[in-house]
Amino acid sequence: MFQQDPRAVADSLALSALCALIPLAVLFLLLGGLKVRAWVSGLVSLLVALVVAVVLFGMPVGQAVSAAVNGGLFGFFPILWIVINAVWIYNLTVASGHFDVLRQSFEKVSPDQRIQAIIIAFCFGALLEALAGFGTPVAISVVMLMSLGFKPVKAATVALVANTAPVAFGALAIPIVTLAPIAAGVSTDPRLSDANALGTLGSMVGRQTPILALVVPLILVMIVDGRRGVRQTWLPALLAGGVFAVAQFVTSNYVSVQLTDIVASLLAAGSLVLLVRVWQPAEVLTADRADDEVGARTSAAAGRSGSAVGSGSAGGGAATMTGGHAAAESRPSPDDRGEVLRAYAPYLVIIAIFSVTNIPAVVDFLAKEPFTYLVDWPGLDIVNSAGDPVLTQFKLNWLPAAGTLLVIAGLISMAILRIKPGRAFKIYLATYVELRSAIITVMAVLALAYVMNLSGQTAALGLWLAGAGGLFTILSPILGWIGVAVTGSDTSSNSLFGALQVQAATKAGLDPVLMAAANSSGGVLGKMVSPQNLAIAAAAVGMSGREGEIFRKVIGWSLLMLALMCVIVALQATPVLDWMVP
Repeated sequence: MFQQDPRAVADSLALSALCALIPLAVLFLLLGGLKVRAWVSGLVSLLVALVVAVVLFGMPVGQAVSAAVNGGLFGFFPILWIVINAVWIYNLTVASGHFDVLRQSFEKVSPDQRIQAIIIAFCFGALLEALAGFGTPVAISVVMLMSLGFKPVKAATVALVANTAPVAFGALAIPIVTLAPIAAGVSTDPRLSDANALGTLGSMVGRQTPILALVVPLILVMIVDGRRGVRQTWLPALLAGGVFAVAQFVTSNYVSVQLTDIVASLLAAGSLVLLVRVWQPAEVLTADRADDEVGARTSAAAGRSGSAVGSGSAGGGAATMTGGHAAAESRPSPDDRGEVLRAYAPYLVIIAIFSVTNIPAVVDFLAKEPFTYLVDWPGLDIVNSAGDPVLTQFKLNWLPAAGTLLVIAGLISMAILRIKPGRAFKIYLATYVELRSAIITVMAVLALAYVMNLSGQTAALGLWLAGAGGLFTILSPILGWIGVAVTGSDTSSNSLFGALQVQAATKAGLDPVLMAAANSSGGVLGKMVSPQNLAIAAAAVGMSGREGEIFRKVIGWSLLMLALMCVIVALQATPVLDWMVP
């Protein structure tokens, strides 16, 4: 048996906490400072965490290795199992040519670039975040915006800023799915029990991020067209943000945590489509007009140079989009209503399947054997510093797992999109190859988190940070922001800091549900400045090596919204807004 000791190093809490910081410092230094590849950084940091656990915190080698394997397997199932199958469904729409149909259907909604930014980057980007996450929304939204005439830097900025409010519920809420068992493992609060943690944390995040959703579309139209954009298109911006916010709150609290962003994004897009049928801005900002206005504000020579660069980059974006579909078996017409319906069908199928499997009777039925097994993880016998056993079970819910349901949705989508089984299988294998680096990275980071949590390193950090007392309410979302800014993933940030947030909150007399949720909600605002997302956006617009230029465009918005989230969390920790905590 191994007993965790938060004062393991020289019987000093401060020294133990500093030693526990070593794996995180190595990870952040490799990723952010030395710009080492994410999967290499993850593996090196995992090795450092194992050494710290064994040498400094006294964890037996066998148990440390077992903890790493447990975390790595959890990283694949259920987390990557969702991501892989979600990206596979997207790749099916690309291969069938229906992704082009989807893009062109968005273009027909409105020729105004400000409205296009909302519907593509915010609404459709949120849908992509809901299904896949991990940089997919930025990469696809950027290319779609450029194909509609957006300048490269503006397209990248819009896509990055839009990828905020949906992130906490991305990839079928996998950041919260990851956070729930971690929080449950270190808390005695009944709201964070194994049975309640997912619903409770989903509800809490659903009472924080909707406030961001209200303002993000307004920021997008300001990025596209400055103050005039806000003055002329505040109505669609507020409508999309308001509908998304209400749907996100209602779905996460009363329907399904996993379906939150899917429902919110579709309803927001639907509301915009209905609005533009009866309303248009006083002036329509088309791509040609935007180019003319840019040229008018510069010298003739600079205008000609900027126009050449802009049109060339936009053309490259369009070529990339077309090239990605070169293998399509057919070229469905975007004017055929049947083909448009097929383009939307995979997302409708996903909603239908998840709606059925979230019916309480169905949930209870699938939560039992032979569909779900609870396995005591071998090789781990751990008690916390108080002598209470630390649960180390692995939940194998092979059928009701979100990833498995996506496989079923993909099989149905194959038939709808008329893709032959052999070709669909080749696309499935190619998806694994496409995501190989992400697979290693996520498994390594989750293994690192499990080693830190089970060895007592996280407990030492939590107890040390609890010394901040009430100020921890402000520090909490900032920690989440740092985690995502460095790792590029709200899931990774939650796995690294989730247990720390709960333990620090408990020690400081704060609400552990609020602090755990704040890690995820604050983290979403670090996504736009993370090196990975900046690299994705830069590559998509043909600006690789110029990530700093894009960074300067988004950092201000990131810090401004982070400050807003800190205020929200601080008020939710006081009688002013504590009624919002479930």
